[in-house]
Amino acid sequence: MHRTGPLTGDSATAPPSSWTVAVLGPGGVGGLLAALLSRAGHRVICLAGEETAHALRHDGVQVRSRQYGAFTAEVEADTALRERVDLCLVTVKHTALDAALERVPPHHLGDGLVLPLLNGVEHPAVLRARHGVRQVVPAVIRVESTRTAPGVIEHGSPFTEIDLAGPQERLAPLAALLTAAGVDTRVLPDEDAVLWAKLAFLAPFALLTTYYRLPIGGIRSGRRDELETLVEEATAVSRACGGTADAAQVLARYDAFPPDSKSSMLRDAEAGRPLELDAIGRALLRAAERHGVHAPLTARMVTELGRPRTAATEPSGAAAHDRSGDDRG
Repeated sequence: MHRTGPLTGDSATAPPSSWTVAVLGPGGVGGLLAALLSRAGHRVICLAGEETAHALRHDGVQVRSRQYGAFTAEVEADTALRERVDLCLVTVKHTALDAALERVPPHHLGDGLVLPLLNGVEHPAVLRARHGVRQVVPAVIRVESTRTAPGVIEHGSPFTEIDLAGPQERLAPLAALLTAAGVDTRVLPDEDAVLWAKLAFLAPFALLTTYYRLPIGGIRSGRRDELETLVEEATAVSRACGGTADAAQVLARYDAFPPDSKSSMLRDAEAGRPLELDAIGRALLRAAERHGVHAPLTARMVTELGRPRTAATEPSGAAAHDRSGDDRG
């Protein structure tokens, strides 16, 4: 295995000609990245449950993408990491993180980098406690990608962007690797700024679309006041935590979304999956409390979403919309 750059701590800027990459959680995001890295000539080992691993070993990862077209990439697959790798992508949902990490024994990871692409701001501390401070590279990804079946990925956004947080000289090889595979990748110096920019954008989108069971178009037209209030609260917390989020810029990004765009939290709610409420909403509230930032609407939304949903607690207008069949999955 050819190791250089971030794996040994030198200042090389060219990535290895071939990396061995583990992907923990080959779902919408992990499956897309696994396929792109495999297509770029790297050895990819997907780590998943036996059913998904079996499908990946036999059929590979099948991608249908607005950005990359349709292609199938061969990957290896296992239920646990059994050898040292150069890089481990952590792309599970935050609700499954603790259980998923059992698939990656630290002694098998060796000195490979850990690249978490999860929602929220608190997971880097969990991963650093397990794998070491230097190995974990905080990062965020901007993409809309969904797993429709084991190994079948629908990539809906015309972009795939990753921001890595850390020293340019150390992370340049990793950025070059991802960029060469087709992912628009930047290296930024400030971890708090990177993570909080994503959460300040994601939290209002996730909470409101999930609470009202509406895509962003319905929120923009029917719940604009609440959207603006949540954005003001989220960006205030972000700034208190070292982020640079601007409320007007966040709202402008929402206004540019196709009206049928849904948050991943809304998709989880529709599918009956656990919500990433702790990583997104409660993490925002914990930070608000630490810094004395008032966020009452965020607190109400998080509280209500944490309760079992019944017809009696359905927000006004949401149930009627759910029956309309206007949303695209």
